[in-house]
Amino acid sequence: MIPPISRLAAALGLGLALLGAAAGAAAQTDYPARPVRLVVPYAAGGPTDTFARSLAASWSRQLKAQVVVENRTGAGTIVGTEYVSKAAPDGYTLLLTTVAHAVNPSIHATLPYRTIEDFAPVGLAARAPLVLVVNKSVPAQTLGEFIAYLKAHPGKVNYSSAGVGSAPHLGAELLNYKAGTRAVHVPYRGSAPAMADLIGGHVEFMLDSAPTGLAQVRSGTVRLLATSMSKRLSQTPDTPAIADVVPGYEAYTWNAVFAPAKTSPEIIRKLSETLAQTLQEPALQAKANELGLILEPKPTPEALEKFLRAEIAKWKPVAAAANMKSD
Repeated sequence: MIPPISRLAAALGLGLALLGAAAGAAAQTDYPARPVRLVVPYAAGGPTDTFARSLAASWSRQLKAQVVVENRTGAGTIVGTEYVSKAAPDGYTLLLTTVAHAVNPSIHATLPYRTIEDFAPVGLAARAPLVLVVNKSVPAQTLGEFIAYLKAHPGKVNYSSAGVGSAPHLGAELLNYKAGTRAVHVPYRGSAPAMADLIGGHVEFMLDSAPTGLAQVRSGTVRLLATSMSKRLSQTPDTPAIADVVPGYEAYTWNAVFAPAKTSPEIIRKLSETLAQTLQEPALQAKANELGLILEPKPTPEALEKFLRAEIAKWKPVAAAANMKSD
């Protein structure tokens, strides 16, 4: 026979457990009850930050809570990414990151977080194509002529990028990897100085983001030879994709949303569903078109997890072949 005090303690324990479960369920039902932070591991004013702020404005309407962009920069996105990995898994701290998230495991000996295990995928938001532009003194007038030019001058043609592991760096090294060329990397602290030195003739080519690269093409400072997606861009239908000459080539950066691992499935589902609705908003679609982005039509956590694993596998051999290491 259980003593009365023991029965009372057991009853109290069960009651507290039920109250805790009810409180947890209520908290998830009420989510979000306060502003949600969208951490961007890049500086304010850059392309990722610009998209993040437009996304946050539209997402706030769909989520019915304010989504606030918070810039946490440093160490090639590692500072902001680590911050989110260690945040409370309550849905109030999210990460908006890029292709750097998939490449960092291949270029850093150690990371203060686990790229897959420490994050819960919410959804892929957008893809950002690149454009292959050359200094106007480069003799090649077509993509085919340019590939031949690279092969005829191994180790003697330089290209600029926004830094080690940046999308322009990856795009150019994928070209080396797929086409069997040996162009030489010259890293800069951002795309702006990289483009300035391309225009000045200090380097011969660059794979830049479509909006800024095409702006320079329109101004007549550089020559456009190709684009980086597997198919031609609607903005430049007469310009070939690199894949037209180099089979299997496709390079772009992307924007995806992750939450800390162990965030509840209910919160992840609400975030993913409202993200999908957000990406259908006309205001955001217009801004994305202005930024040269291709919005994801049906973002899901499952699709993002599969995509991230594929991106890690894609860039690992490219990074190894290029001896791509962080400073």
